[in-house]
Amino acid sequence: MLQWQARMRIPHESRSQDPLKEITISALERMVDPLVDLMFDAGITVREFCRLVRERAVRSATTRIARESGRSSNSRVAIVTGLARAEVARILNVEEISSRARLGQHPARRVLAAWYGSQRFLAANGDPAVLPIFGRRTSFERLVAMHGGGIPVRAMLDQLTQINAVEILVGQRVKARSRVPIFKGMTSTAIANIGERAGDLLETLTSNLRATSNPLFEGTALFSDVDVGAVPLVRRQIAEQGAAFIDGATSLLTRSRIKPRRLISERPAQCRVGVTVYYFQDEMASDGGFVAPINHRRRKNLQRRHGNSKMSHKSKAPGKSSRRSRQ
Repeated sequence: MLQWQARMRIPHESRSQDPLKEITISALERMVDPLVDLMFDAGITVREFCRLVRERAVRSATTRIARESGRSSNSRVAIVTGLARAEVARILNVEEISSRARLGQHPARRVLAAWYGSQRFLAANGDPAVLPIFGRRTSFERLVAMHGGGIPVRAMLDQLTQINAVEILVGQRVKARSRVPIFKGMTSTAIANIGERAGDLLETLTSNLRATSNPLFEGTALFSDVDVGAVPLVRRQIAEQGAAFIDGATSLLTRSRIKPRRLISERPAQCRVGVTVYYFQDEMASDGGFVAPINHRRRKNLQRRHGNSKMSHKSKAPGKSSRRSRQ
């Protein structure tokens, strides 16, 4: 009855009839794209990401409602988030540290974990064994069948080869190179910095949406017709100027820090303050193409030797090949 009354009071509106919502969704789409790329690089599944969004949304809505009304309400959280009250209660009843649990673990991560941890796929010295790609028993194909969640063996091999987690050897054998399926060059510190820097930037931009006075500083210099030949000089000079600015900001913030005092009670209130300068550049230099095309590795052809040899014997018909050659 209440749902019917709500529908009677609020007419149905599509996205095109709500321009603010539409532009917000467009902005979110642009923000999500680099996050999805980071997910793929780090081996995070869509299921893990969706679970993270649900839990963070519930906790953020709970904090926001408690700040505005002075009390918590699972029903209001359900309204704001669009989730069922039972799911809201379930999320809030679980310790927040559980949000880091690895449900829906990436198939490549499962395969490598089994390769490094299962006695069946270890060598005598305890290292991951060099496996034949195909085979019914101890093989990479069998490893993927047991732990790959239905992913085809060739697709898994291509993925792990691309991120240098495995190496294809002669004789159609494969060797494990890394326990974790992650692109080289990525470190835990660098990924943590992404969360910190991106979070600070979004906090600044969204707080300015609500600010009626004294907005936080945010400025951008952007041109879409820069000569590609001038880019190296531009990058170098911006790096030098940016470093000089950060040095000046660091000196200013250092002078603004609370001076050490004997009594803790005498210390004034403190807050976190910072500034970040970053350079960005699109891959597309012009309508003609990319600045630096990606060099794709050549995909090696693989075949099941025993199966193909049987097929070749069956396909041989004595006399037919000689007759064709004579023709």
